[in-house]
Amino acid sequence: MRHKFAAWIRILFAGVLYAAALKYFVLPSKVILTGTEGIATAFSYYFDSYWLFIGLYTIFQAVLLVFAFIKVSRGFALRSMAVVVTVIGFLAFLPELRFAQPEPQNERIILVIFGGLLAGVAKALAFQNRGSTGDEDILAAYFAMKYLKPVGSIAVWAAVGSTFFGLALDYLKNGQIETVVNTLMYTCIYIFASAETLNNLYKKFKILMVVMITRQYERVGTAISDTFEHRTYSVQPVTGGHSGNSLWMVRSVITQEELPRLLDAVERADPDIFFYHHDIEGVSRRYYITPIG
Repeated sequence: MRHKFAAWIRILFAGVLYAAALKYFVLPSKVILTGTEGIATAFSYYFDSYWLFIGLYTIFQAVLLVFAFIKVSRGFALRSMAVVVTVIGFLAFLPELRFAQPEPQNERIILVIFGGLLAGVAKALAFQNRGSTGDEDILAAYFAMKYLKPVGSIAVWAAVGSTFFGLALDYLKNGQIETVVNTLMYTCIYIFASAETLNNLYKKFKILMVVMITRQYERVGTAISDTFEHRTYSVQPVTGGHSGNSLWMVRSVITQEELPRLLDAVERADPDIFFYHHDIEGVSRRYYITPIG
């Protein structure tokens, strides 16, 4: 019970953090967000209406939450809804504050980078607690499970359409290609900062090969199987180049999220075990990863 309560507290905090990132750093810097948030920001910039952004954001998130209920899971959708409602509430009622001047000649770059970092942390916190901040993160959860891609990379693709739409409205409003290119540059910086922060903090879809050298492969293999129901391993006899002793090489493909538990289990099974691990790519889509929700 205490664990579930703490998880919900973290979910709500992710919403507060994301709302603060949007209101105080991202929206003042006039960058275009990803997914349907980008469409909402583009219209709000065009009509100079903060409340238009909140209204469109609410409508778009309602539609995507229905998608989450149908395609991802009920629990994921409920936790995402809690984050979205928190974001909407805090966007509406947070006091007006200014931490930097958004004009390009002043500190716009600081707003963009720090806003991207905060947004990435909020997204990762929501994902780590089996929810999301809504919008393209819902689609990222669905497609990441389907194609075994990091959730941050899905957001980059979602940004393409919204960025093009936002830049088109920017040109219609200002009629200056220089303004459009300037907005594009800052938007790319924001997208990169938020996506990289998310991918570095949320490690569910980073896949590793763990190689273990041991004399007791049966115990090590049993430790792997007992720790992770859906993980298996391969065994290969090897000979120590210096000692000439007969050893066993045990290899297992796991996610980076699972790595600490696996290393703890195999070290308890064989305190003298030697291991190393490295990132791998191109894993078959048949590889099982536990659902996000």
